[in-house]
This record gives sequence, C-alpha cells and structure tokens, in this order.
Amino acid sequence: MNLKQLFLIYCNNKKLEINKNQVDIIESLNEFYNVNFDNYFLSNLLSKKKNKQGFYLQGDVGVGKTMILDFFYENFDKSKQRFHFNEFMINFHNFVFQNKDNKKENIINKFVNKLKKKYKLIFFDEFQVTNIVDAMILGSLFKKIFDQNIKVIFSSNIKINDLYKDGLQREQFLPFVRNLKLKCYEEKLIINEDYRKSKKNKNRKYFYPLNDVTNFKINKLFRQLTKGKIKEEKILSIKGRKFNIKNYYQGIARFDFKDLCNKNIGAEDYIKLSKVCDFMIIENLPNFNNNNSDQQQRFITLIDIIYEKKVKLIISSASSLKELASTNNQLIPFKRTLSRLYELTMN
Repeated sequence: MNLKQLFLIYCNNKKLEINKNQVDIIESLNEFYNVNFDNYFLSNLLSKKKNKQGFYLQGDVGVGKTMILDFFYENFDKSKQRFHFNEFMINFHNFVFQNKDNKKENIINKFVNKLKKKYKLIFFDEFQVTNIVDAMILGSLFKKIFDQNIKVIFSSNIKINDLYKDGLQREQFLPFVRNLKLKCYEEKLIINEDYRKSKKNKNRKYFYPLNDVTNFKINKLFRQLTKGKIKEEKILSIKGRKFNIKNYYQGIARFDFKDLCNKNIGAEDYIKLSKVCDFMIIENLPNFNNNNSDQQQRFITLIDIIYEKKVKLIISSASSLKELASTNNQLIPFKRTLSRLYELTMN
C-alpha cells in the first residue's frame, strides 16, 4: 500500500492544505500496515520498528487525527469495523448480560472470538476511559484482543500514560496501560491550530446569551425546520426505561438541556436518540462548575455521539463557545467538546 501517494491525491482532490506532520503520520501508518498485513516477513526484516499490533494516535483537538485514521480505515482492504468507544463498551456489557451465567473469563473469550471471526482491524475513535466499570475490565478485554492478534487503531486526545488519570482504583488499571504501550505504536500529531475553529462561518447555529433575542431566533429556526412536518409522540424504550421526546417532528427534536443531561441517562440512551433524530435543538446550555459536573460529563458524552452519528445541531447557551466554562476535572475532554460544537453548529 502506498498510503502517502493516496493521501496526497486525496488532499489535492479535497483542496486540503498538505501538512508535513500529517504526512509523517501517514507514513507511520503505512509501515504499520506493511508490517502487519503486507509481505509480513519481508516487512519485519526491513522495518526499523518492532512489530506491534496497535497504532495509537494522540493529539490535541481539531488537528486531524480522526481524518487521518478515517483515511487509513477507508483504504484498508480487509475486514474491519469502526467503533466509538462508548458504543463498543455498551455492546460488551450487553453481551455480558446475555451470557451472565458464564464465568467472566469465558465471557471475554467468547466476545473476543466473535470479534476475531469478523474483523482483521478495529478502529476506536476518541478513545478515553471515564468510569470505573470500564476501567476495571479493559485490562482483561484488551489482553485477549491482542492475544487473538486483532489489529487495533486508536485516536485520542490523551496520551496512553494519562488514560484514566486520577480515576478510582487506578492502580488496578495500570496493567492495561502497560500492555497498551507494549502492543501499540504511539504517535503524537502536532498542529498549531484547530481546523474546526478555523473554518469561517458567520451563520453559526450557536446562539447566546440566554435572552429574548436568542429565544426569538431559536423559535424562528424551529418553525422553518418543522414547516409541513407532523408532530409525533415519540417514546423510546431502553432496557425498560422510557424516554419521552415531547417536541418531535419527523426526525427533528427540540430539548431543554435539563431533559438530556440532568437525568440519570447515558451513552446507550444517547445512541438510541441519535438513531431517530436527524436534527436536534438543545436549549439553555449552562456554564459548568463543581455543582453540575455530572451534567457536564453527560453533555460531553452526548456531543461525542451526536458528532459520531452526524446529527445536525442548534444550541442556545449562557455563554459563547470561547467563554463557556468547564469544571477543572473535565478540561481536556471538554476541549474536544467545544471543538466539535464549532463544527456541528456551522451552517
């Protein structure tokens, strides 16, 4: 595979600026492919790097990590699957529930064996670990994935050593960190600007502050979007829980922030929601502080899923994107959220 040549053609066709740092990552991915999939023995002899089964691309928000790994993924010519990490873990926990009579080790073996039968490569976009349940299982789960020689690529804002930093019982998570460093090439993509923020657009669908003028603009857009559409009663069922969408017009939904983030709901609910919504309006987004940090974590998860599922978005907020406040313990993931909001709310 001559990935560099394909990437240069891709950039030219898309009229994208060719960045040397991105090209360097493309060349590293090409070597990862050659060592693992193409002329295995010859590539191992010629490669300057030790053969590893994973490729972990870390970098700041908006530098093009996902774009580069998406490009590699689209040009990968063998069986593959792309997962948002939240969705992957939901699939795993559902599998555990369905096989709850089996021992944990047997469940992990069965789950990974299913993956091995289907995929040569798995791509985890925006890899992060935020809760103790996932943290405690990842060591065993990924050890089996690597033992089965499934190749894995990751994008993340966080370097491997800092995953689940300051998390509960992190010492039990450290074997996973060590295994990931052992099994993965770790590369950092450095770009001096956030490409999402650099896209100029005067008609951004992000309105602030929360006042009568903002309400007027939101109401006007909502009327335009729903013109000719029929209001429906939409009730979602998620593992016995009911979620009622009060303002739903054939794929267009309008929510107050509290309806989505003040309740005890999470990634599985948001994924179900994204499957029935093409366009979402979220009103009354607050600034975040220590008193609403749980709501901020839910909002971060929600925006990750909306972005992944390509749901269109309109926001009304207390502050501009530049001034929207965050709790200290969510500064890094919220930086990604803000970057994605810049892109999602462009016209």
